[in-house]
Amino acid sequence: MQTNIYLHYNGNCEDALKFYEKAAGAKITAMMRHEGSPAEAQTPKEWLQKILHARLEIGNAAIMASDAPPGRYAKPQGFSVSLSTDTPEEAEKIFKALSEGGAVGMPMAESFFAHKFGMLTDKFDVPWMVLCQKAM
Repeated sequence: MQTNIYLHYNGNCEDALKFYEKAAGAKITAMMRHEGSPAEAQTPKEWLQKILHARLEIGNAAIMASDAPPGRYAKPQGFSVSLSTDTPEEAEKIFKALSEGGAVGMPMAESFFAHKFGMLTDKFDVPWMVLCQKAM
């Protein structure tokens, strides 16, 4: 069994995933548009290039995503995407990149459980926690 995060975007899914590729060294492994899908005939023309389904591999995990249909987007709340790194330097680098254009909720700092830990909401409204854990 496997659990994956599925994120919905307000028409900017492709931009968000390309941002994560650059910011976190992730890799887009699938990106399907409405155009060319079985739903194409029922899709408004201005929505054909929006993302129907995408997959982003980040480390040993995957994030799946799509653009929410018009009028159905809701700002994410009640969760954070947690990203753990191997080194404090990597945590700092990714945190800085993801926070570009977003809002830092808790600046990157040492904590009782992590060499580095910080919280932010990126420019696409997705909440993140970035950390480099201490050995437990």
